[in-house]
Order: sequence, then structure tokens, then C-alpha cells
Amino acid sequence: MPQLVSGSRNNRISVVIIAQNDEERIPNAIASCRSFADEIIVIDGGSEDGTVQTAEALGCRVYSNPWPGYAKQRQFGEDRASYDWIFFIDTDEVVDPRLAADLLRRKPELTDPDTAYSVYRIGDFLGRWLDRGEYLVRLYNRRKYRITDSLVHEMPDVEHSRTLKLKGVLWHYGFRSINDHVMRFNKYTDLEAQTAFSRGKSFRVVNLLFRPPARFVQKYFLHGLYRKGVAGLAVAVFWMMYEFLSCFKHYELTIGRTRLDEHQHQHQHQPEETEKKGETSYAVQ
Repeated sequence: MPQLVSGSRNNRISVVIIAQNDEERIPNAIASCRSFADEIIVIDGGSEDGTVQTAEALGCRVYSNPWPGYAKQRQFGEDRASYDWIFFIDTDEVVDPRLAADLLRRKPELTDPDTAYSVYRIGDFLGRWLDRGEYLVRLYNRRKYRITDSLVHEMPDVEHSRTLKLKGVLWHYGFRSINDHVMRFNKYTDLEAQTAFSRGKSFRVVNLLFRPPARFVQKYFLHGLYRKGVAGLAVAVFWMMYEFLSCFKHYELTIGRTRLDEHQHQHQHQPEETEKKGETSYAVQ
């Protein structure tokens, strides 16, 4: 892609987008970054549709990398950027004009690599914007910060005190269908449970009992989703399910490890077999 914005090399911005089978959504993500990007890089994880061809036709530099996980794919993109200031978005996100203008305005000020910038992201569900969003770090200097090597919710390793908030909105067109939402929640809760288990966190029944309803109360009442009708109710229920599945899958991994340890212990102390297979058991294996 030809350089879209002039300026000192030290404050130029590389936009990094990770993609897979998103030829319909990626054009809007790319177009929304053109005013402030000095280059746009797309890291494709093995698309079977026209994602790669679409991104190339729009002037992006495209790299193919078999899907290694969210964090490692973003790190792969970091390493292939021409410039140190990284702005990353997903294929289903769009930078609104106000946010793009603020990014362009701040480019000459990108002189302190210790400072990172967060954007306000708002998502949709069943055709309705949920209003209440969240601030996420999306612009940072790779010489100072890197994407954390986590299975899910990967972000730059920036302390909150080192971030400045950008004006405008990052629109997240994340809803495709109920079926897609369920499949993605199932995948993300797998990763949440694996992360908790790998970090040695203990499973607690109290979390399984209280975290799901607490999350529902938080989302539906405290965050005001009750104002969004059926869509708001569904989102609150989904978040309750998310907490339950994350906790229960953590339990599944925990008892799996416990039973494996018990099985190995039994085999270490098992007496020699004195009877033929099948004489006292139905098991064939």
C-alpha cells in the first residue's frame, strides 16, 4: 500500500488486521483506517473465501500464517509492520470519522513510546447498538509494549495509568446470528477455562454458584440492558452462560487432571493380573 499519510517515520502508524474468511466485512475495516494509516497489513490465517484477494485489491500488504491463536497471530503482525506505532482492529470493526480524525490529529504527538492510546468500542446485537461500551488499548509502540501471550482477550501489556483515551467510537459489528454467537461463546469459554487451568487457578464451587447470576445482574440492571428489550435480555443471559461455562469447563479440566493422577497412581501400585480378561468384567479394551 502506498503511504497514505506523510510525516516523520517515528510517528507513522501501521494498521494490523488479522483475518480469516471475512471477505464481506474486511473492506469496511480497511476503508475506515485509510485517513490515518501509513500502511495496512492483513494477516490471513488460512481463508477459503476471497479475503486475501479483497485485501490485496484494496492495497494492503497481506501475509499468510496458519492460525496459531489470537495472540500469536497479532504478534506475527506486529513483527511484520514497517513502523513501530501499531493500531490493530478486527475485520468486523469500523473506525468512525471522529476517531479517525483524532488519530490523524495526534500523529505528530506520537513521540513518547511509553504512552498508549485506548478507543471506546461499542458492539451490536440483533440489530441494536448496546450503547455501553468499553475502552480498549489499540494504539501502542511495539518497541515498548507487546501483545500479551494469552489464549483469549489478548491486549498490549500496558498499564492503565500509561494510556490516553481517544475521541470517537470503534464500532464492533460482532453479531452474525444466534448460532454463530453460541459457537463463539463456546470457543471463548474453552480458552478461558484453559487459561485458568494452565495458570494453576483452583476451581471453586462458589464461583460456579454466584458468578453467573452476579454477571446477569451486572449486565441487565447495572449496565442498563433492561432498556434494550429482548436484545438486552439475551445479551445478559449470554453473559451469565459465559460465566457458567467458563467455570464448569475449568472444573472439567480440574477433575480430568485429578483422575489422571489417580489412574497413574493406581497403576503404579496395581498387583499382577491373575485372571483372564472378561472373567469378571464386561470391558473388552
